[in-house]
Amino acid sequence: MTEDIKVQAPDASDKAKLTVGVLLVVAGIAGFYLLGSEGQGVWLRWAAVAAGIVLGALVVAYSRYGSELKQFVLDSRVELRKIVWPGRNETGMTTLVVFVFVIVSGVFFWLLDLVLAWATRAFTGQGS
Repeated sequence: MTEDIKVQAPDASDKAKLTVGVLLVVAGIAGFYLLGSEGQGVWLRWAAVAAGIVLGALVVAYSRYGSELKQFVLDSRVELRKIVWPGRNETGMTTLVVFVFVIVSGVFFWLLDLVLAWATRAFTGQGS
């Protein structure tokens, strides 16, 4: 099941689209702060941020980075369909085993702490 993976280096237009997308997001965030100093409504400030994010995402979506992200999401959905989820009984038994292990571990470390505290008091003569 080996697949040939062809990796292509991004060309200048993809890098430019990525740069423009990041600059649009930064411009939206800058618009949030610039509109705040003029006493504009909060909704207008958040609209600037949302517009910057949406426009930046659209620009990046039409680059090779966006098409690779779309393919990654589609491949992930295919892999998710292959998962065999545990049933109710298996989940309950696993939860019970975890709880029992936590209780046993807690009792063990509590007893170990008591023994070490007793040994420390016996050797140093300090404590009650």
